[in-house]
Amino acid sequence: MTQAIQKTLRDSAGMRWTALLLLALAMFCSYIFMDILSPIKDLMQETRGWDSTAFGTMQGSEVFLNVFVFFLIFAGIILDKMGVRFTAVLSGAVMLVGAIIKWYAVSDTFIGSGLETWFTNNLNYIPGFDELGVSPFYKGMPASAKFAACGFMIFGCGVEMAGITVSRGIVKWFKGREMALAMGSEMALARLGVATCMIFSPFFAKLGGEVSVSRSVAFGVVLLCVALIMTIVYFFMDKKLDEQTGEAEEKDDPFKISDIGTILSDSGFWIVALLCVLYYSAIFPFQKYAVNMLQCNLTLTLPDSNSFWASSSVTIIQYVIMLVVAAAGFASNFQKKANLKYGLLGLSIVALVTYCYMGYMRQSAESIFAVFPLLAVLITPILGSYLDHHGKAASMLVLGSLLLIGCHLTFAFILPLFKGNAVGGIIIAYATILVLGASFSLVPASLWPSVPKLVDAKVIGSAYALIFWIQNIGLWLFPLLIGKVLDKTNPGVTDPTQFDYTAPLVMLASLGVAALVLGLLLKVVDKKKGIGLEEPNIK
Repeated sequence: MTQAIQKTLRDSAGMRWTALLLLALAMFCSYIFMDILSPIKDLMQETRGWDSTAFGTMQGSEVFLNVFVFFLIFAGIILDKMGVRFTAVLSGAVMLVGAIIKWYAVSDTFIGSGLETWFTNNLNYIPGFDELGVSPFYKGMPASAKFAACGFMIFGCGVEMAGITVSRGIVKWFKGREMALAMGSEMALARLGVATCMIFSPFFAKLGGEVSVSRSVAFGVVLLCVALIMTIVYFFMDKKLDEQTGEAEEKDDPFKISDIGTILSDSGFWIVALLCVLYYSAIFPFQKYAVNMLQCNLTLTLPDSNSFWASSSVTIIQYVIMLVVAAAGFASNFQKKANLKYGLLGLSIVALVTYCYMGYMRQSAESIFAVFPLLAVLITPILGSYLDHHGKAASMLVLGSLLLIGCHLTFAFILPLFKGNAVGGIIIAYATILVLGASFSLVPASLWPSVPKLVDAKVIGSAYALIFWIQNIGLWLFPLLIGKVLDKTNPGVTDPTQFDYTAPLVMLASLGVAALVLGLLLKVVDKKKGIGLEEPNIK
């Protein structure tokens, strides 16, 4: 008598998407904390004395240890040797420790403490790093910014470890299935963290009419506690899967330095890695300054303090509407009945228009930029499904680069022309931000699923770590560069809402041009070597 074929958790669509949801929620919380100070850059200057250079240096410190102490390389080795579940929990714990340090650094308790005195008098010169011009501190940097940078470095180790762990986890649960859709969906949900941060960070900072930037950071710390819980739940799911399959968890061949050499000798890998660093460097550092850029280029008049549009309740309502936009738009992609599909799509569009109207009425730069991930949430499943069934990953990267260039040049040269036009400027801002978010959705849906096609399965963790390490060089450099360029091109400007952002935006657009060239080159290499980047993931 033939026994029924034993099915595993991975064979159940519900269970593998539940595993994905746990990982995505953890990344959602980490994305919120990553940019928790971005929408309140002006408040950091007013309450803590952080000019653009101090702000940019602190923001760039997130990836300092990953780049210059090679922590990401070690993280990849840990992932390959210890497995997804151990590394997921470890990354959650590391993020939380770093976040708590950053919270204390910007709290009122830090002011006047012995730690503030120590950081004021020390870390003004770092031998070796200062000579190379890559020190995470500098003489005259506010003590709170220095200590916050220390915490952000630790958080950065955890969040980048989490990034490669999530990528490896998705490969484990979705290989041979809807992998591009899974990776795109994970990033779509995670990027809602950016929108959440843009809305709630200023909300908590200004809660009760008294400005306190530490409240915003405390909000992020609480969410990272939730992220740690998510990784622990995932730990047990992943363990159960290995028990069912009888596989030793990720215990591949012993790691060898030659494995890294094999990865680095592949030209296709290098093009993908450089594409990643260029593309992400034009997006993530921009996010850290985007709200301030809008404050400087839009004519915003705050509503009367007694009106509904200035109340705290409008923030909650607007966020609920945002969730409707994201949930309805995302769900519409999975409906087989036309009336349900287009009904959800219509609801998403109406909710998006309502959200944008509320953002205009609030005259709030942070709520305007919060639309950044919404179009991405809508189209990411479409892109992921298309790539799974039809391919064209390299072509998608080329398209993403073209959109990236157009958006940054629009911010640099077209948006300033509408300053003084309250309606026109905000319409241009909304349209450009939505397109930029859509272009960003092309990357996770097309780039990350391409990595398993380039390297051997046993070193996927190391391959992702190397890509993330190369990417982190840009994520360290460009927040710092934007801050320095802003200060250099705006001498004597003390009002944080009066900066000229033209030079930094042109710099970011040039990264898009370089990414476009590499994307075209990748298509040539793929065709010549038969890597299969243009082929579908589901065979």
